[in-house]
Amino acid sequence: MFEFDRILFLAVNATPDTPHAVVQLAIFISNILPWLALCALPLLYVRGAMPLRRALLLCLASLALAWCATQAIRWAIPMPRPAQLGLGMQWVPHGLRPGFPSMHMGGASAVAMGLTLWGPRRLALGAWVCALLMGWSRLCLGVHFPTDVLAGLLTGSGCALLAALAARWLVRPRMISARGKS
Repeated sequence: MFEFDRILFLAVNATPDTPHAVVQLAIFISNILPWLALCALPLLYVRGAMPLRRALLLCLASLALAWCATQAIRWAIPMPRPAQLGLGMQWVPHGLRPGFPSMHMGGASAVAMGLTLWGPRRLALGAWVCALLMGWSRLCLGVHFPTDVLAGLLTGSGCALLAALAARWLVRPRMISARGKS
């Protein structure tokens, strides 16, 4: 662990002096917001036009890829969480599984990047705000180091880029064959 990582973590991690409302907001962002977003995706899909539907499918593919990538990285590089090293204060119960990269941040940034690439700007901006709040909440609650959050952001964003490239590669042959038929 880097000294900068420890210092930044301790600066953001909530303490007993942190207002109760701040801790509750972090818990809401960390525990409830992901489920609200997952419920919103199918609703947006049903109500959205075809471009939004494609963007949401890309988000789901990105999310699945980010989950797999995060699990693989955690297996290959089992980094401890702050509480396992006796640092800071942990505000939500958490197991002893590795924390690098942050799964929450990986998923949030996968969706945000997916919407940035193929979705409406307003929705993408809202998703990035949620992703950044997610990163803050994981630090505030004491379950991740800043490098865990940054690695989650890069993993999720990278997976969204890979999913977008794969989608373009899969769609391209159909476009070329459709042009040849006309």
